[in-house]
Amino acid sequence: MANAKDALFFSLNHRHLFSALSKTVPYNGALVPNPYKKWMEISLTLPSFETRVYGPPSTSGTRDSFVQLVMEKGCTSFPEIRALKEQFPKRYHEVCSSLRSDGAYIDAGENDELVVEKLVADPSALGVFGYSFLDRNRKLIKDSSIAGDRPDFNCIASGRYSLVRPLYIYVKKDRVGKVPELREYLEEFTSEWALGPDGYLVDEGLIPLPREERKKNYYIARTHKPLSIDDL
Repeated sequence: MANAKDALFFSLNHRHLFSALSKTVPYNGALVPNPYKKWMEISLTLPSFETRVYGPPSTSGTRDSFVQLVMEKGCTSFPEIRALKEQFPKRYHEVCSSLRSDGAYIDAGENDELVVEKLVADPSALGVFGYSFLDRNRKLIKDSSIAGDRPDFNCIASGRYSLVRPLYIYVKKDRVGKVPELREYLEEFTSEWALGPDGYLVDEGLIPLPREERKKNYYIARTHKPLSIDDL
């Protein structure tokens, strides 16, 4: 999450974000349509700006990750919502995964460059997008703190930053040797040349795993070892 370079710095947590962006929130002992108009109504530590966040559309994997990593985590910080999970799982999922459609969350499309432009033009707004766009546009925008952590290279690589999502590649073992160059593709993608700290994928916004994890995945790619749940 980020906003304009010269705007106020946001220090947020998952509960703040859920309260600001969820379609339904706890309020005066009941679950109601979100009544919050400004960040300060959620916490006095936040600015008095109106809540306005530009983010990806419902068709985007980034939005799915945002819901899972931010909204669902913030959702479970409320005991009255947690209580729904076992008895009313459908309602629980609905409350935890539905974003507002009243202007607080604004579908900005798939073009992250457009989000950057909107943040520059609207210093009171926040935006949601991939780390690569933040890194490429640091002269125009700055990151927000989430649960005390800011998204720099080392914080993301260590797994400490809570808005991190891993990238998985799934391959059917019986396709190796039948699909031309599939074997070479797997070895290339997991090589140090591609995915190491100085690899070319870093320039595309991917953050490498710790060294031991990279070695493990390179071994899996070369030997075509079937994945188990412990590998995920």
